[in-house]
Amino acid sequence: MHRTTILRGVLAGASTLALTASASFAQEALPTIDVGASRNAAPTRSGPSAPKDPPQGYIVHNSGAATKTDTPLIQTPASVKIIPRAVIEDRKVTNVREALESVSGVLTNQSVGSGTGFIIRGFSDSRKTFRNGLIATSPSNFRSEFDAANVEQIEVLKGPAAMLYGRFEPGGLINIVTKRPLDVEARHTVEQRFGSFDHYRTLWDSTGRVFDDGSVLYRFSGGYENSGSFRDFQHIDRMQFNPSVTFRLTPDTDFTVDFEYFNQDYLADYGIPAWGTRPAPIPISRSFGDPNDKTDNMHKYHVGSELTHRFNENWTFRNRFLASFLHTKDDFLNPAPAFGTGALTDSGVLARNVFGQTSDAEVYTTNLDLLGNFDLLNTHHETLVGFDYLRAETEYTTFGRYNTPDPAYAINIFAPIYGGVPRSAFDAAPYVRPNQSRDHSVHVEDQKGVYFQDHITLFDMLHVFGGGRYDWSEVARGRGDSFDAARTQISNANPSIVRHDEAFSPRVGVLVQPLSWLSVYGNWTTSFGANNGVDAKNNPQPPQQAEQFEVGVKAELLDRRLTTTLAFYNLEKTNLLTPDLSTADLSDSIAVGKQRSKGVEFDAIGKVTDNVSLMGSFTYMDARVVADNNFDAEGVPVYLGRRLPNVPRYAGSFWAKWDVIEIPELEGLSLGFGVYVVGARQGDAKSTFQLPGYARLDAMAAYRFNVGAQKVTAQINIRNLNNVRYFENADPEANVDPRYGIYPGAPLTAIGSIKVEF
Repeated sequence: MHRTTILRGVLAGASTLALTASASFAQEALPTIDVGASRNAAPTRSGPSAPKDPPQGYIVHNSGAATKTDTPLIQTPASVKIIPRAVIEDRKVTNVREALESVSGVLTNQSVGSGTGFIIRGFSDSRKTFRNGLIATSPSNFRSEFDAANVEQIEVLKGPAAMLYGRFEPGGLINIVTKRPLDVEARHTVEQRFGSFDHYRTLWDSTGRVFDDGSVLYRFSGGYENSGSFRDFQHIDRMQFNPSVTFRLTPDTDFTVDFEYFNQDYLADYGIPAWGTRPAPIPISRSFGDPNDKTDNMHKYHVGSELTHRFNENWTFRNRFLASFLHTKDDFLNPAPAFGTGALTDSGVLARNVFGQTSDAEVYTTNLDLLGNFDLLNTHHETLVGFDYLRAETEYTTFGRYNTPDPAYAINIFAPIYGGVPRSAFDAAPYVRPNQSRDHSVHVEDQKGVYFQDHITLFDMLHVFGGGRYDWSEVARGRGDSFDAARTQISNANPSIVRHDEAFSPRVGVLVQPLSWLSVYGNWTTSFGANNGVDAKNNPQPPQQAEQFEVGVKAELLDRRLTTTLAFYNLEKTNLLTPDLSTADLSDSIAVGKQRSKGVEFDAIGKVTDNVSLMGSFTYMDARVVADNNFDAEGVPVYLGRRLPNVPRYAGSFWAKWDVIEIPELEGLSLGFGVYVVGARQGDAKSTFQLPGYARLDAMAAYRFNVGAQKVTAQINIRNLNNVRYFENADPEANVDPRYGIYPGAPLTAIGSIKVEF
């Protein structure tokens, strides 16, 4: 209470002094050795020494995540989408989840009302979001959050990325590129936002040279947000600080150190339940928590570094390191009993009790890359040789009587009466341990891999990519009445607890560029993931496998101002665990399950004229179960042929911004309009309920003017202009059936902002 009060007072008094990076300078890049997440490279020659075009708003040409080199997107045989800072500024998004709505094949998959869960090409992976090329979340599937205050751009690589990044889900990879120091005269920006549902958000950004010679550069960005919600009892109190320093040790050596602190107080929210085969016909504001619930907390620290040294014009060395410390604690009224569908009666009475959980994770990861850029026998080579290492440990515990309904806590979803749950029930929950013998878990992941990649250019138009990675992976989960007891289980190396896997993951791609602005490509990629189970003979199961075939067309139109990609893909995930019907033990499993996703994706981003920018996407996706051993009592397949949950067949988006320069009297005015469309989705794996499709309209208007030497921007954004009732996803990760965790989208929401640059 006292911390929040103090911060509100300080930030309210200093709202005109806070700093957030404006799109005008947030897009600039260091004029030094940028071999990883470089902004824009000329398409005729890529690599560490490639020339770079200055980025311009929505115009993007490069992604460091796709190849870990400077290969331009037009020459990369894979589907990659970039969300630049300019889009984040124009749309005034507050987190990564909102920013990714405009990417084809990507869908939100939030859990307990927050988190960085996403579905990419039909496959859910809430475990791994990358930050500057290294994993920044717990691999053990616990929630985190990424505020947009420190985001320079977001890169989405579609399809399996195991060759460069190791073991994780095959749908794709999300890499957040954070703001780094800029070699400029001191620049500062302050922004104050205010809007619907008591939304207040203060942002700042400052960057420049510490010394006049540019040998040391700094950047300090961050934000503070205090917001209510359209949902009853919900609120957010969030702060983030992001200092970073770059040292130019020599003309060929840069060393950057950055730190990120994030803290969020909030109330956990599991949405509304299904009623029959649709979300319950109740107001989307209605929450089934209680006003006496305690505030929950999520905080994290990231400490990262990047060292880049160029030996000569052909060879560059890079080392990255990231340490992440993640904490989450929440307790809330939960449908009871948990892990089932019996909490809601036919009369609309929802049985509840208190559930709580805590998770603490430490994640350490690093990589070493050697990049070559040279000519050999009439061919040009971009070569990458690398090694990476990941060590993660997560402690997780649960508490509360979540499996025992308390009649005093029951609530009617159609006529709720709140306040019946005393504060003492939440205070006592941490001391209630119904599963005391196994309510403490320790998750450990240890992974190291070596990889090689070569991009060969022949005849200035044929690009051949080939590479492979070998991984050594260990995944373990121990359970006991304490964390020490759980670690003892792991140390005993039971095959049902500790998984050791080794795998080779190749990637092959071919791209033909007959014209400087047009390319056609195809690729074949694979990935693998652990199976934490044993067969009837207590032997560990083989790892999950995934394989993708993709073909596509890329074009950079209108003098390279507009980047487009059309991709066709077929992605299969195999070795999913299903019951072993040949044994009487119901816990025995066999790795025969298979899921398949195939579809068409289209993405476009850029400028069609000097003052009209646009971004668009379209997705057709058929994602379903194609092999399974689960049968009901009558012998009917339970999952076979069913669509994967939360995945629509069709989705699309469009956003356009017009800077009004044709009318001199309106110089400085910008107008934006967008539409986001999502088709109907299955809510759970058994297709027992559905989420309806919807089309949401968004808009913005901004006016830029000068006050003395300061640039001022006044802006208003309206999200859900048509006030449509819609639902983002059903929760597949919580400890309740997805029927009880349907998250409604916000109604019409207006956000105003004033930004000052000086």
